[in-house]
Parts: sequence; structure tokens; C-alpha cells
Amino acid sequence: MAEAAQPAPDGAKTPLERLLSIFTDVRAGEGPTALLMLMNIFALLICYSIIKIVREPLILLGGGAEMRSYTAAGQALVLMGFVPVYSWFASRVDRVKLVIGVSLFFILNIELFALAVAARVPYVGVAFFIWVGIFNMSLVAQFWSYANDIYTKEAGDRLFPIIVVGMTAGAPLGSFITGRWFAAGVTPQLILQASAGLLVVSLLLYAVINARETRRTRAPEEALAPGGGFSLVFRSDYLRLIALLVVLLNVVNTTGEYLIARLLTSHASALAAADPTFNRQAYIGAFSAGYQFWVNVTALGLQAFVASRLVKYTGLRGVLLALPLIALGGYSIIAAGVGFAVVRWIKTAENATDYSIMNTARQLFWLPTSREEKYKAKQAIDTFFVRTGDLLSAAVVYVGTTALRMGVGGFAAVNVALTVVWIAIALLILRRHRSLARLTPATAAA
Repeated sequence: MAEAAQPAPDGAKTPLERLLSIFTDVRAGEGPTALLMLMNIFALLICYSIIKIVREPLILLGGGAEMRSYTAAGQALVLMGFVPVYSWFASRVDRVKLVIGVSLFFILNIELFALAVAARVPYVGVAFFIWVGIFNMSLVAQFWSYANDIYTKEAGDRLFPIIVVGMTAGAPLGSFITGRWFAAGVTPQLILQASAGLLVVSLLLYAVINARETRRTRAPEEALAPGGGFSLVFRSDYLRLIALLVVLLNVVNTTGEYLIARLLTSHASALAAADPTFNRQAYIGAFSAGYQFWVNVTALGLQAFVASRLVKYTGLRGVLLALPLIALGGYSIIAAGVGFAVVRWIKTAENATDYSIMNTARQLFWLPTSREEKYKAKQAIDTFFVRTGDLLSAAVVYVGTTALRMGVGGFAAVNVALTVVWIAIALLILRRHRSLARLTPATAAA
């Protein structure tokens, strides 16, 4: 990469850059690309939210709730094959061909699934559910690989928090739109066409961003060296720590989701026992909608007004430790035996922080890494190791409910112990990150 152009004085900022500076430190010349990146991840998250909702009736009506649970293992197995293929392709094309090629591959997949759904192909819901688990994480991981490639560490520290706003805003909007479409009787295959259209928009945004950054830096793109994502992870102490942290984070969070689901079911059953006319399905649906609404609203507020300031004043340490400290306090309170209403707000705080501040930390990890690690190792960690965490959480729940007969307090205590390990891993990552940052030249595009 060629050395980044020096930013213009603050007085040369455009109105767009002055507007974005309300949320983070945006310098002259950085506004257009930052906004295009925000729009890109916004479109990707709307797309994923649409597909995530479409998968539910397909899997539940085509396989059942039990089959839905078993597909996590299928996703992990498929990812073991997908990650090496992605690494192979990434070594043979430049970055714009990589992101556009992968986007076109998934657009083709969506069109094939739409045809299969319309033709009522047997078990299409099961195949689609497994595919969604790869699609959503792969495209988001690739976006952040690209972002880490075009920004220096200094610029990424400032601009990633505002770009993540696109993620926190896109997810709830996609869910809202899709709910309205289903309520209006729009078929799943037609809704899938809308998601394919959003991927086309993302593809075009990549092309515009890449052309802009290539003109600004006048730096030729270097091909990635051969090698696979898994081998890169296992060769690096830093990346192994990140993989372990991601696994622990997902075990704790997914187990926490089980706790709130268990408490919600018990609470609804108690209300139904007291009132024969009580509608449990309506109560659970209304609760879930309100719960997700406040998680998303809180996450958007944290991302827009807290994340960038936390990075500015505390660096990676602040955004990395915020979530495990909240989880440690929250699950300690749950283990003490608090009621369902308190657990709801503890999980709201945890999930909102995960979707915003922790999401920012997970992207900042990669700024001081090599380009091969940004694309290949990140793809492995953000897909396979995330799913590994989900599988381990399922194992914790299975053993806890069948062999150990644990209650809510017992599961919360397990999460407390896991969170202590999580914090220890985070501290080791911070130490290694500081060492890498000192060795990383500021030579990527600003």
C-alpha cells in the first residue's frame, strides 16, 4: 500500500464531514468513503435480517423445532469446507474481485433457493437454514476484512464506530419491513428477491468505494499470499486468543438467551395457570417484540453516541472490556436469584452492548494484522469459531438440564465462571494488540 494522503485542515471539511463529526472524529476527505461504507453495511444487514426471518417459517414448517436445533452442527461442518475454499479464491484475485465474486455467488444462491421454495422442493427449509448460517457471517466478515484493508489503524479507530451504526440500524429495519411483508401475504420467494436486490446494491457500493480509494491512494492492490484461514489462525498467538474469545463470548451469550427463554416460558405458564383465558402465544410474541425493540434501540444509541468516545478516550481496552464486565455483573446478579423482570433488563443491556460496543471492538482487532489475516483468518474466526461457540452452548444446556439438573442460578454461575476466563483472555489480547500496533506502519488508505 502507498502512504496515505495527509488529511486536509479541519476548515476544509464538507458539510457531510461536519455532520458525521457529531458522532466521531471525521477529517477532511474521509466523509464520502465513510458514508458509502456505512450505507454498504446498512444494506447488508437489512438483507440478512430479511433472510433471517424468511428462514423461520421454512425450517419450522419443513423440519420442526428439533431440526432447527440440529442444524447448528450442519452449519459448522459446512463452514469447515467453506473457509478453505474462500481462502483459495482470495489468493487468486484482487480484493474488489473477491468481494464482488463472493457477492455474486450468494446472489445466485438466493435465486436458486427462491426457485426451490416456489417448487416446494422437500427439505429446502433445512438446506436454507444451514446456508443462512454461512451467508450472514461470511458477508459481514468480508465487509470488515475490506474495511480493515482500506483504513489505517489510526483512521479505523476513529471511523469504525460510525460505520458500525449501519449495522445497528439495518438489522431492526430489515426485521420491521419483512414482518410487514409477511403480514400482507407476500410469499417467501418474492421476499427473497428483495434480499437479492439489496446484495446487488452492496456489490455496486463496493465498486464505487474501491474506485474512489484506488484513485485517492494510487496504490496497486497486492495479491494475497497462498495459505488457508485456519492455518493462519493456528500459527498466530494473537489470532488464537481472538478465536478463543469469540467462542467464549458466544457460549456465554447463547446460554444467556436460553435462560431468558426458560424464564419467559415459565412466567407465561404461571400466568396461564392463574387465568384460563390467558393467551400464552400472544404474551410470548409481544414480550419478544418488546425485548428485541429495546435491545436494538439501546444498541443504536450506544453505537451512535458512546462507542466512538469510548475508543477515543480508552482505546481498545474500553470497548473490549465493556461487555464482559456487564456480563460478569449481570450473571452474578442472576445467580443470586433475582426475578424475571430484572433478568430481562440485564439481558437487554448485555445484547445491546454486544451489538454495538463489542461489535466495534471485534473489528478493531484486525487493524494491525496482515492482509492475509484480515481476509482469510477473519473469515475463519467470524464464521466457524462463532458457530463453535453456539455448539458448545448447546452442549452446556444439554448437560446442565439432563445430567446436572441445573436451575437458572446454576447456569448463571457457569456463565460467571466463563466470563472470568473471557476477561483474562481479553487482557492477553490487549497486551498482544499493543505489541502489534507498534510494529504496524500507517501505510493503508486513510
